[in-house]
Amino acid sequence: MLEGLRKGLSKILEKITKVELDPRKLEPIVDELKLTLLANDVAFQVAEEIGHELVEELTGLKVSRMGDRKALVKEALRKAILRTLSSGGEIDLESLIGARRAEGEPFTILFVGFNGSGKTTTLAKIAKMLKEKGFKVVLACSDTFRAGAIEQLEEHGRRLGIRVLRHRYGADPAAVAYDAVAHARARGLDVVLIDTAGRAQTDKNLMDELAKIKRVVEPDLTILVVDALTGNDAVVQAEMFDKAVGVDAVVLTKVDADVRGGAALSITHAIGKPIIFIGVGQSYDDLRPFDPVEFTDMILGPG
Repeated sequence: MLEGLRKGLSKILEKITKVELDPRKLEPIVDELKLTLLANDVAFQVAEEIGHELVEELTGLKVSRMGDRKALVKEALRKAILRTLSSGGEIDLESLIGARRAEGEPFTILFVGFNGSGKTTTLAKIAKMLKEKGFKVVLACSDTFRAGAIEQLEEHGRRLGIRVLRHRYGADPAAVAYDAVAHARARGLDVVLIDTAGRAQTDKNLMDELAKIKRVVEPDLTILVVDALTGNDAVVQAEMFDKAVGVDAVVLTKVDADVRGGAALSITHAIGKPIIFIGVGQSYDDLRPFDPVEFTDMILGPG
């Protein structure tokens, strides 16, 4: 996990510790740092900012011992990466759901994402997590487009013991979502999780359909599910969905198979929204809360 970025940055750190901490001396190594970041799917602007912050942190530092010097350089890079990963802010999902429950209203989450991103599986993982925390959950299949989508969500519901609301294929996805919210409100349920059809960049009609679902149900949270292995395309997806329908948070999937790791840095910076979970496997329990400090440690090693 993240081996490529970790190894690349480790080599850069070794080089920086051997030069005078002067902007002119640092410049060629910082350029190499930027190239390392770019090679590991970090967006150009993010790589530029991390390089600039590192130079600012290091310039003029006086260190006599090599061990201290390496620690200071590593800490400067850690600050730059952590600042980027934390730039989207935080979302306390349990508190938000609790607040809506106190108002007697269900908390509604709309899941969006490209085909193959792991959207439906991620929805099921979050459903299990919320159920285990004592929330009453219902699932809505607003993917009435893709063959097998309804059956896939119903199978998750069967395994988890959570009800799935559905209409027939070809039905209005917004109507399914609306009915699910009404069902939850009438029965005092806490959370509605709405699955939607996976989009592709050319699916304008499907994007319009997604915007309609959002207008009809006015979800409390819109979560974009992105495959970490898509690299720089993940940023394009995030920007496109944020522009088209508005994104509140991101779940990054397949992080366990991602050797580069740049998508997390780039997405947070690109849309200014937090990553709230990362997917690290296929089982329902393979979902972790995203912790910027922990993720930074995965990239650089413990401080």
